[in-house]
Amino acid sequence: MRAGSVEDYLASVDPAQQRALEALRKTIRAAAPAAEECISYGIPAFRLHGMLVGFGATKKHCAFYVMSGTLLEGFAEELKGHDISKGTIRFQPGNPLPAPLVKKLVKARIAENAG
Repeated sequence: MRAGSVEDYLASVDPAQQRALEALRKTIRAAAPAAEECISYGIPAFRLHGMLVGFGATKKHCAFYVMSGTLLEGFAEELKGHDISKGTIRFQPGNPLPAPLVKKLVKARIAENAG
């Protein structure tokens, strides 16, 4: 399914994932109130001075995309125990990312985009 809006995307995922992603969305909005919501590469995302962050779900997990290949390196200690790759943090709906960590990552991306 090709999502036309964030609401369409969220309606298409498992209810547990939907709740986890809605919470993540709310945290991102709180950290970046001026960011514009959009669909990018088929997933919900936020733009502020360029692409900021995105989120999504697969059959096996939810994911938070920081849209940066280097940002997570600076958060290695705080991300210990999380399933990460270069620009993605994967998590289970029942074990969401801590809101303070998400806010720090979003603020770091805002600074990266502004720089």
